[in-house]
Amino acid sequence: MKVLVIGGGAREHALCRSLSLDPDVTALHCAPGNAGIAEVAELHKVDALDGAAVAALATELGADLVVVGPEAPLVAGVADAVRAAGIPVFGPSKEAAQLEGSKAFAKDVMAAAGVPTARSYVCTTPEEAAAALNAFGAPYVVKDDGLAAGKGVVVTGDLDDAEAHAAACMGTASAPAGRRGSVVVEEYLDGPEVSLFAVTDGETVVPLQPAQDFKRALNGDEGPNTGGMGAYSPLPWADPKLVDDVLHSVLQPTVDEMRRRGTPFSGLLYAGLAITGRGIRVIEFNARFGDPETQVVLARLRTPLAGVLMAAATGTLAHLEPLRWSDDAAVTVVVASHNYPGTPRTGDPITGLDEVAALDAPHAYVLHAGTRRDGDTVVSAGGRVLSVTATGADLTEARDRAYTAVARIGLDGSQHRTDIAAKAAAGA
Repeated sequence: MKVLVIGGGAREHALCRSLSLDPDVTALHCAPGNAGIAEVAELHKVDALDGAAVAALATELGADLVVVGPEAPLVAGVADAVRAAGIPVFGPSKEAAQLEGSKAFAKDVMAAAGVPTARSYVCTTPEEAAAALNAFGAPYVVKDDGLAAGKGVVVTGDLDDAEAHAAACMGTASAPAGRRGSVVVEEYLDGPEVSLFAVTDGETVVPLQPAQDFKRALNGDEGPNTGGMGAYSPLPWADPKLVDDVLHSVLQPTVDEMRRRGTPFSGLLYAGLAITGRGIRVIEFNARFGDPETQVVLARLRTPLAGVLMAAATGTLAHLEPLRWSDDAAVTVVVASHNYPGTPRTGDPITGLDEVAALDAPHAYVLHAGTRRDGDTVVSAGGRVLSVTATGADLTEARDRAYTAVARIGLDGSQHRTDIAAKAAAGA
């Protein structure tokens, strides 16, 4: 099977790594990729947002399957262009991707499907936002309606900050046409958060193992929201029935509702959940694998990945054998550049990658996010630069291996959290 992966972050590196280990994959390509992905796949310089160019590349390569990693190409309709070329693609259509592209649309789908979620208001003026914030009270939750690379959400106890974020979102054009300038103000959900992915072909839904990520930049869940500073799986504190409960109350009803609307959702449906005192509540949907949760989920998946993605792309998930999982734990620690999640400094040399590769393979490895090659040197090229991933018999061993690997990496001005999975490993 020839596979083309679209994207260039740590999520795509994790996908490419898993696909490269699949004996059914005979050729692996990635566009545009990064310095790390280049070690396992052939890279191509194609604009990931250009559906026609992606479809042309897939046709030229004779790809049997295209996997669209990031949300922006999906919302731009890249999967539609590939399907129109007659090539199976893992990723939802432009219309179905609005589950992530518009939080207001997702709320409407959840309401129709009876999916439990936070009460909310869609606001298009500062006055509406102020009234909604007053109705819910602190802590205030304000979300940009459109795509914001994981940084469009503010959760704060400061009303001025909440109103300022709402005003800033209304002044941007990140929301999709027809909803431009709107924000979603919703009630705060207490309780731990869980990320649960599911592979679907538009009818059958196959959940993966749950993970937990860490959105705040600093230890103790302090600092601004980021795209994610680390993750771990499994969740030893979670109810054993969690996955089945979410499948029946959230994932399957959502997929059924999308099909009923005539916009079936196939690909990866990501449910961001809060386990509240009132039960499971959906915080958000994403239309693709999450980053950095993908890194730990795929580290534990033992079923070859290509067949799973192909079954979703071709409507044959109902015939897929049950997924097999390792009993090992996995932990990912994100190494970010100076000033992230603000404007990151780029172009700094990265050292120690060879040391990590020789350290404890295959139990610890580096997945590249924002990197590029400058001659013989790998340098930083984004905010989140590396995802250091490790497995172990339990979370304590996986954490130790991950942080031992992080300590080998040199990147001037870099930052990382030191408490990823610490509470879970300690049984707290």
